[in-house]
Amino acid sequence: MVFLTIVTYGRRPILTTENGRKFLRSAITTVRKKRPFSLFATCLLPDHWHLIMHLPKGDKDYSMRVKRIKEEFTCQWRLAGLPEDQVTAAQSAKGERGIWQPRAWEHMVRDEEDLERCVDYIHWNPRKHDLVRRVQDWPWSSFHRFVRMGQYEQEWGGTAPKSIRNTDQWGE
Repeated sequence: MVFLTIVTYGRRPILTTENGRKFLRSAITTVRKKRPFSLFATCLLPDHWHLIMHLPKGDKDYSMRVKRIKEEFTCQWRLAGLPEDQVTAAQSAKGERGIWQPRAWEHMVRDEEDLERCVDYIHWNPRKHDLVRRVQDWPWSSFHRFVRMGQYEQEWGGTAPKSIRNTDQWGE
């Protein structure tokens, strides 16, 4: 499994808009058809997306999946006539657009303890950014699925989880 942070170009708050959510969901569905993967944990914020991607056994090509998701999203965004930021001439020459930052931050999940730490961070993120007062109030997170599975109590996240305190290495 790999923990990823994918950030919009210029930190534009487009991902939690109606179109942003729709285009991302569509891009994920499209990419999964040719290159299967599951989202173990995820949280969509206005200007970045945290996820833990689980790939089929023996497959380690998460970077191609991320690239294709970003391409699909960008194509739909542009077809809808929505604005993008201006990129530099060098970026334009490489075919980059003003929708996503060129790369993603990545961290290979090492073990169960590391997985728990990564999942906690993902679910705590809306609180970290002062988007909500309670983790449960953020709608675009797998936190709710984890509550249904019994992994968290509904009221989890009143304070920063011990597992993520004193760490700031999450690609934001």
